[in-house]
Amino acid sequence: MSSLQALCSGLPLRPLPENRGRQAGVPHAPVRTPGLSPAEKQLALRNALRYFPPDVQELLAPEFAQELQLYGHIYMYRFCPDIEMRAYPIEQYPCQTKVAAAIMHMIMNNLDPAVAQFPQELVTYGGNGQVFSNWAQFWLTMFYLSKMTEEQTLVMYSGHPLGLFPSSRSAPRLVITNGMVIPNYSSRTEYEKLFALGVTMYGQMTAGSYCYIGPQGIVHGTVLTVLNAARRYLGIEDLAGKVFVTSGLGGMSGAQAKAAVIVGCIGVIAEVDKAALEKRHKQGWLMEVTDSLDRCIQRLREARKKKEVLSLGYHGNVVALWERLVHELDTTGECLVDLGSDQTSCHNPFNGGYYPVQLSFTEAQSLMASNPAAFKDLVQESLRRQVSAINRLAEEKFFFWDYGNAFLLEAQRAGADVEKKGAGRTEFRYPSYVQHIMGDIFSQGFGPFRWVCTSGDPQDLAVTDELATSVLEKAIADGVKVSVKLQYMDNIRWIREAARHRLVVGSQARILYSDQKGRVAIAVAINQAIACRRIKAPVVLSRDHHDVSGTDSPFRETSNIYDGSAFCADMAVQNFVGDACRGATWVALHNGGGVGWGEVINGGFGLVLDGTPEAERRARLMLSWDVSNGVARRCWSGNQKAYEIICQTMQENSSLVVTLPHKVEDERVLQQALQL
Repeated sequence: MSSLQALCSGLPLRPLPENRGRQAGVPHAPVRTPGLSPAEKQLALRNALRYFPPDVQELLAPEFAQELQLYGHIYMYRFCPDIEMRAYPIEQYPCQTKVAAAIMHMIMNNLDPAVAQFPQELVTYGGNGQVFSNWAQFWLTMFYLSKMTEEQTLVMYSGHPLGLFPSSRSAPRLVITNGMVIPNYSSRTEYEKLFALGVTMYGQMTAGSYCYIGPQGIVHGTVLTVLNAARRYLGIEDLAGKVFVTSGLGGMSGAQAKAAVIVGCIGVIAEVDKAALEKRHKQGWLMEVTDSLDRCIQRLREARKKKEVLSLGYHGNVVALWERLVHELDTTGECLVDLGSDQTSCHNPFNGGYYPVQLSFTEAQSLMASNPAAFKDLVQESLRRQVSAINRLAEEKFFFWDYGNAFLLEAQRAGADVEKKGAGRTEFRYPSYVQHIMGDIFSQGFGPFRWVCTSGDPQDLAVTDELATSVLEKAIADGVKVSVKLQYMDNIRWIREAARHRLVVGSQARILYSDQKGRVAIAVAINQAIACRRIKAPVVLSRDHHDVSGTDSPFRETSNIYDGSAFCADMAVQNFVGDACRGATWVALHNGGGVGWGEVINGGFGLVLDGTPEAERRARLMLSWDVSNGVARRCWSGNQKAYEIICQTMQENSSLVVTLPHKVEDERVLQQALQL
């Protein structure tokens, strides 16, 4: 087995590691069908071989060509490291600077089999969210990080480590771009080819920026979504006996079962991949499992009657589940579901993100590789059937929302009945969860802030939980608006119950939806605790790209912006640049993520707290910008809550000067002008 020292010594070439191929017994990414021409196949092979000296190319070329033929991509399985892949304590990494060791800690967490969806294909979540394009890139990146100094920056081009370049101590140590394809060529078809050539990749959000923290990363957001959906749609605070039906237990969707338990409802989650379902069950994120629809309905009825808290995994297709719920409604008059959504990877519907109800899991995998066109037809038929069932249930007191996974967008493209008459381009028959549920939270500056304790010690995480709770309690005591207080109270409840719900999978991490003041105050408190050794090692601050300022996505994060700018990406790009200028340890900018390739521009950051005054200065400056950018954009688009937050922030900080919009008070001004 390799050591961390060996892992940071560069590509293992003499001798070459044994080619063990694909590992049996672990989940693997679906076969890709890039449709390369003979000339393009040669180019893909040439691109892969350029990582290796000529004396080994003759040996490696045939096996790389075979990978391309069998799997549609060259992953370089021979170079998958023979080491237990996990986030090791920061002190164990060979390095010249602790920030580089912190980045290595984060990378290895993204590839931990307990965390990653398809670890051998370097996919963290979402079906195609890559950390790297191939294993040679992983080895080289670890080598560069081990040699990096405080006056160098590592540049990453879509998984490829371009190299270490001289820079200043105040510059980011790592700058990542993923999928930055010229807009006219940013189509799905072109992506498949470019990925197969090894020249770009889909980094999802926190996969390619090395900031994923397992399914916990979306649990808090899912908890808030379901809680606020119950408040808005059902008019209740207590979800006992209420049923939430959805799909997906693979990557981030694995959070849904845990969220259902935390909010106290009955969660029924369909999953076609038995391995994903069993993984969540073994991790304690899923209470019960069945592959029988009859048993599923029976158990659902029992739980409703007794008002049990339950997360039930149905091993089967969610369309079959929705259609069975319609059957129960039509035959008994009883609607068994109250809330519903979907978390299949519909951003990638024709390559393993969505499985059609007409086929078994293995049949679908075979057809998508052998006949992509036929597979696409079945997917679109399945989407139409799913929407038809949801529409029937929605005639009762049942409420459905799109979870920002492109479900309604792909259903529309498939010809399903999702149209909302008289609506704009980003609106459908059912709202996105941003439009109806989370949009106001973002507008107030609340979003998925997170931190990782690089010591790997659960006690350090417990200390950070105590600090965060104290910060929020003090903020409430000092006085905040009622709407902000509600969010803070939800956050305090979340933190206090976190340990009991066993949320940690992989690194010792915590997610907490917080606003600008909360993020800065928590960062300062953690940094001070590191300085006095109450916390034993540096802490990495980050967030999901799905945040106040991080993502321009007209069908998700910016779907509630109605001034016509929802399809513009200035905010996300400015955020990436602004974070780099204000002290981030690393920054990332991606095409795709969430809704899909060509549909989104998003970015993220990592900021290492090491207990120094300089770390506190950076945190105060960078975190303030990282939130206020998005709030100001929402203010300018006409959001009243964002307007109020920006006005308050400007009163508290004279360095912040934002252009405030004026409303058109009299609509006749517009009408008369347009008649001229």
